[in-house]
Amino acid sequence: MNLLKDKVAIVTGGGSGIGRSVALLYGAEGAKVVVSDIQETEGLETVAMIREKGGEAFFVMADVSKAHDNETLVAAAIGKYGALHIACNNAGIGGASAPTGEYPIDSWDKVIGVNLSGVFYGMRYQIPEMLKAGGGAIVNMASILGSVGFANSPAYVAAKHGVVGLTKNIALEYAMKGIRANAVGPAFIQTPLLKDMGPETIDWLITKHPIGRLGQPEEVAELVLWLSSEKASFVTGSYYSIDGGYLAQ
Repeated sequence: MNLLKDKVAIVTGGGSGIGRSVALLYGAEGAKVVVSDIQETEGLETVAMIREKGGEAFFVMADVSKAHDNETLVAAAIGKYGALHIACNNAGIGGASAPTGEYPIDSWDKVIGVNLSGVFYGMRYQIPEMLKAGGGAIVNMASILGSVGFANSPAYVAAKHGVVGLTKNIALEYAMKGIRANAVGPAFIQTPLLKDMGPETIDWLITKHPIGRLGQPEEVAELVLWLSSEKASFVTGSYYSIDGGYLAQ
């Protein structure tokens, strides 16, 4: 359908899971995709998959928890394609599992660094280039845990709540300047982020989703695509859960 024809898009965490699905869909819809990840092999695989389908993409290794890496990523996008119109700030990690009074400090710092500061750093350098391009669309990957708590995940919950608030702030600041910003809140999705969970834990998680299963990354990507396109031209500052009914309980 070429919903994103001639648009330039950055996807962080594009080497696997939701990020890969978003990058592939962006490419299929005509965008020139800048795939970023800390895993070079996986990121290059995503680029190859986009190119195999006739799309245009290239890879930039970046650690979103570092401001300089985000600056370099955006500069690479501009250097290659000359503009930036779309950003999906998706890179994220799970972190340790422990109650707040026992939570490891190093895990707190790492989760906040990637999941919250990484989103801020990304937008800090994406926004000026979007303004030069006459506007753009930002989609930040939050979580259902940007809306509710989850015991023993204080850093992840705090970071994702922060992403939702930060997204709303961006929307207010730049709505009149042509930049839309929205957050997506997936429930538990079948991605490598769940790889360390045993079958019993997965079965328990499934019971938390009224729809009776976990989500697929491709399903989240469809929502991200819509928010990134002109079909969502009147949508900004919103938080969209995609959760199989998780938050309806």
